[in-house]
Amino acid sequence: MMAIKRINKDYYGGALMVLFGLGAIAEGTGYHLGTLRRMGPGFFPAAVGALMVLCGIIIALEGLAGQNVSNGKGRPEWRGWLCITGGIVAFILLGKYTGLLPATFSIVFISALGDRQNTLKGALILSVAVCAVAVAIFWWALGIQFPLIMWGAP
Repeated sequence: MMAIKRINKDYYGGALMVLFGLGAIAEGTGYHLGTLRRMGPGFFPAAVGALMVLCGIIIALEGLAGQNVSNGKGRPEWRGWLCITGGIVAFILLGKYTGLLPATFSIVFISALGDRQNTLKGALILSVAVCAVAVAIFWWALGIQFPLIMWGAP
């Protein structure tokens, strides 16, 4: 009797990521893409969608190869899920009321704590470094209209 190879959850997760990425590309190309020098409103969603497709293919191929990245206990890694979700919520709230620097710091710091091997000092250093990069790229180089720091309601 022929043995059926069990496909792990990474394959399905990668395939789902490819589908979402293709959807983002399709939606992004519905807007003006522009060029790298003068990006249109559809450029960013299309670029992120393309990266999602690439990452999804890599994850799906690892799933087919049987390489399972897990915590070794066979149960979900709730700390990582909660920290990443909490970081996104903090970014949204702090971005709206306090500006780019506190929002960027919060998403990186809180999400970094989702990794059990990361320390508070490591998360702090990573957060400060990403804030510096965010200021250099988004605020200074691209001139995005997102205040660095603001107090009170928008």
